[in-house]
Amino acid sequence: MGRITVISGAERRRRWSDEDRARILAAISEPGAVIAEVARREDVCASLVFKWRREMREAVEADASGFAPVVIEPAPASPCSSSNLGSAVIEVELKDARVRIHAGAPTSAIAAALKALRP
Repeated sequence: MGRITVISGAERRRRWSDEDRARILAAISEPGAVIAEVARREDVCASLVFKWRREMREAVEADASGFAPVVIEPAPASPCSSSNLGSAVIEVELKDARVRIHAGAPTSAIAAALKALRP
């Protein structure tokens, strides 16, 4: 004969606050943390924790579009010549670094400099 389970109480669907999610996601980010163990300790399904982690990563990736703001400032007029192409400079400024690239720089050097700035 089969077995029947009767649920007489309210549905066991829990609502997790953003603070609880952040706390649990921080716990699984610690070195040596096992998601299944953290989920058991917090009484949450491990697959839900994986879902929260995936959603967090997607949100971070959506915010980091890969583009940086560009400011174009007019070059000061050179009194010696009407064309100051030899002194043209591109300045790339990131969080802690600034790179100035002269107009005559080889493309391989420019590519190497910009690759070195990647996080």
